[in-house]
Amino acid sequence: MRGLLCWLMLLLLLQPWETQLQLTGPRCHTGPLDLVFVIDSSRSVRPFEFETMRQFLMGLLPGLNVGPNATRVGVIQYSSQVQSVFPLRAFSRREDMERAIRDLVPLAQGTMTGLAIQYAMNVAFSVAEGARPPEERVPRVAVIVTDGRPQDRVAEVAAQARARGIEIYAVGVQRADVGSLRAMASPPLDEHVFLVESFDLIQEFGLQFQSRLCVRDLCNGVDHGCEFQCVSEGLSYRCLCPEGRQLQADGKSCNRCREGHVDLVLLVDGSKSVRPQNFELVKRFVNQIVDFLDVSPEGTRVGLVQFSSRVRTEFPLGRYGTAAEVKQAVLAVEYMERGTMTGLALRHMVEHSFSEAQGARPRALNVPRVGLVFTDGRSQDDISVWAARAKEEGIVVYAVGVGKAVEAELREIASEPAELHVSYAPDFGTMTHLLENLRGSICPEEGISAGTELRSPCECESLVEFQGRTLGALERTSANPNGLLNRSLAQLTARLEDLENQLANQK
Repeated sequence: MRGLLCWLMLLLLLQPWETQLQLTGPRCHTGPLDLVFVIDSSRSVRPFEFETMRQFLMGLLPGLNVGPNATRVGVIQYSSQVQSVFPLRAFSRREDMERAIRDLVPLAQGTMTGLAIQYAMNVAFSVAEGARPPEERVPRVAVIVTDGRPQDRVAEVAAQARARGIEIYAVGVQRADVGSLRAMASPPLDEHVFLVESFDLIQEFGLQFQSRLCVRDLCNGVDHGCEFQCVSEGLSYRCLCPEGRQLQADGKSCNRCREGHVDLVLLVDGSKSVRPQNFELVKRFVNQIVDFLDVSPEGTRVGLVQFSSRVRTEFPLGRYGTAAEVKQAVLAVEYMERGTMTGLALRHMVEHSFSEAQGARPRALNVPRVGLVFTDGRSQDDISVWAARAKEEGIVVYAVGVGKAVEAELREIASEPAELHVSYAPDFGTMTHLLENLRGSICPEEGISAGTELRSPCECESLVEFQGRTLGALERTSANPNGLLNRSLAQLTARLEDLENQLANQK
């Protein structure tokens, strides 16, 4: 039997590459999927290379489960302009698609890749062009094939496309710029960026891409029940949770703050120094925080304020009752640019954001009020007065600094002790490591002191329980030994002081 399998593999490898795609195709059931190919037809793509790209497209089609209720395919080509070869709604038969691809005439001008991504986002993936509505949750995938460096900016528009739920594969051939490919592609980059030495080898990407479509099939084809993400693994699948949250015993749901009765207002820096692509990363980071909160009218309420030279409430505490609604609203926030008036933002938070008119719960209910301030630079106005007022009003303030943020300002904004309320990342791309810090602060059960209210400090089982929790928490700091270790040690010191006070009071 093993010998027969080896012969079959050898025959498969000896087939021409287009035939290989056709042979493997029928075994892959891909739908439903909205798939748009974005093809570089600039003058740098020579005629025989463009012909290879044409054959590459036609070779992929037999492996797709094409149909109105399965995989819909669209193709656009670009150079200095963008041209729709055929939209998602045009064809439901592979034969019609192949005919349109055979008739394709290259544009042979410049290389405006950013313009092509913009067109794909706004036009090719629109419902009018045949894409399924967002509420149907059909995956949207764009495959960009290019041979050179873009003549326009791609990072910002690609970030916008990804924020709208478009998964981007970037395929570079020969002279393609790797940095531009990485700026366009979806994470993880090692699964979405492909660089091949020549157009003759582009079939290697075709085989890998087709296998990825096959992998996604199991999660699409079953009622997996995963709360956050389903990942196919061969003939099985597993559920994943966002970073900072753990899978529960049911294998499907993710844990949240159990002590999550909080009114949380996020103040996000929208100044021009942030830049559009980094603002998209901030929005993604905010949604990762939302993922571990128990968002509900009775649990955690979330509000969002953006500030630059002025302050704008994007949505108040009382507007959204579920995490999904909050996350959708965060993604829709538009970048303001201009200056950095952090003091003005703190004043707005104190005077308006935590008012009952904005959805905050009455003080008599003793629901914690928490402010989370994101900033990437020095404030252009005074922060001291309103930072102090926030604390006087009982608001617990966390300060998250990125890049050129000033440590002294962060410490002045944040509640005491600063070691527990200040976080810093050197750039927007590395903010993710702060999630565990914030989770341990906002979710009390994640900290060292959580759940260790001792019946008596001298009871043996109580001391053992405290020791176990303490050692476990310190072990978790090994993955991020810098700020998290300092925070954990500060928490441990505070808890030990509390125990000493309890012992002193009993004497």
